[in-house]
Amino acid sequence: MTVEPLAHARRHTLYFLDQIRPFSPVFLDTEVDMTQVLAHRAARREHTGRRLSLVTYIVAAGGRALAAHPEANASIRGWLRPVVARHPQVNGKVTFDRTMGGRRVVLATVVPDIAAGDLDAIQDRIEQFRGLDPDTAPALAPIRKLQRLPVPLGRLLAWRVARPLERRASLLGTFAVTSLGHRPVDGFHSVGGTTVTLGVGRVLDRPVARDGRVEIAPVLRLSLAFDHRVIDGAEAADVLAEIRRVLEEPWPQPTAESPAAQLDDIRPAVRETVGGQA
Repeated sequence: MTVEPLAHARRHTLYFLDQIRPFSPVFLDTEVDMTQVLAHRAARREHTGRRLSLVTYIVAAGGRALAAHPEANASIRGWLRPVVARHPQVNGKVTFDRTMGGRRVVLATVVPDIAAGDLDAIQDRIEQFRGLDPDTAPALAPIRKLQRLPVPLGRLLAWRVARPLERRASLLGTFAVTSLGHRPVDGFHSVGGTTVTLGVGRVLDRPVARDGRVEIAPVLRLSLAFDHRVIDGAEAADVLAEIRRVLEEPWPQPTAESPAAQLDDIRPAVRETVGGQA
């Protein structure tokens, strides 16, 4: 047996987990028929040459669902005097498996103002973050500095940064998406530090019932973890049902005149907002 100090590269995850200890999780899951998403994805690639991530569709659907359920688009703080902040816009945190300081770690980016479901803006942010070098990127310098601090000071600093509710939306997002769909994982449940966290598994061909017939369709196992301090099960179930509805309905197909047609004509800009936890 060997015993060694926790690697510096993992300290930001330790501090993040300290902050979410009061979280009171309840878990839901459902299965989503991804036929319409895959059809839209293939059409977009044919017309534009751009490949959209399945996570991009999940984030877009989550943004629309949270906009329709503002009670879930919230953050909570406090024990003796708990207070809840309802955020005016929907920000989605997306987690990534990266290597930092020679260690495999989880990093995250926050895509702001995604209620319009702009797939291109979401994909742009995902690709931009994937292209960063965790060991040198200026955007991740605050995380690297946090990792090098003595642990007591790092814990204190992380607490001071995350405590103000007005910072939560930009730092952690108002909901989170974490995916293991690139691995042979059907489904999993995760707590992302937000009132709602979506866990994404792989898409597999499964038997489904349609009009009294059994057919084979691409099915995604989608989980939702919610903080019971903020919302109850019925509200969380409505959010999950809305996400499933958005994903399963036909998505506007691109045309020669409008190759990048999306759910809405609104194109919110993507800010340079980078988070460090998942």
